[in-house]
Amino acid sequence: MARVATKEGALVRFANWYSRRSVGREVEMAGVIGHTPWNMIGWGALEFGVEHSHKVDERLKALAATKAATAIGCEFCIDIGSAIGRREGVTEEQLRDFHNYRESDAFSELDKLVMEYAEEMSKTNVEIPDDMFARLREHFDDAQIVELTTAIAIENFRARLNNALEIAPAGFSEGAYCPLPDRVAVTSPNGAP
Repeated sequence: MARVATKEGALVRFANWYSRRSVGREVEMAGVIGHTPWNMIGWGALEFGVEHSHKVDERLKALAATKAATAIGCEFCIDIGSAIGRREGVTEEQLRDFHNYRESDAFSELDKLVMEYAEEMSKTNVEIPDDMFARLREHFDDAQIVELTTAIAIENFRARLNNALEIAPAGFSEGAYCPLPDRVAVTSPNGAP
């Protein structure tokens, strides 16, 4: 249960309707952020924008978001990100090898670059090296870089809000494998539970 009780109201009902439509169920975050309608509207606008922007492959955005979630350690976001990733073509092998992505043959060089970018953007002090940005430019135009960056940034928002307010996983992956948070994977061999 979250640290803040969920709130009811028209905006929360709309957010829950939209959530059921897009991901199959309601999310506790909607009722929690519903305490501040203007923040809820801003969050909703960002979510809607990322969801409807399709300049970057959805699978790559899912990999990036899930990598940001593991870096921050948000179990809710890892759960939903893994489920969305599977829907977009992320394989079971990739999820199991998530923390070893740099050495893994399960990921393309572009997958690895996107995940590395998400890691860098999820650090406390964001300092994207020039060589990484140059590598991104080899694969993405300006609009795609902005879209990918926005998808990672909103995942940082979600994950940090969920962690601070203790919003628990909602079972989106329904017992399927999910990567561990980075801080836990470091203590486990190969990131396995």
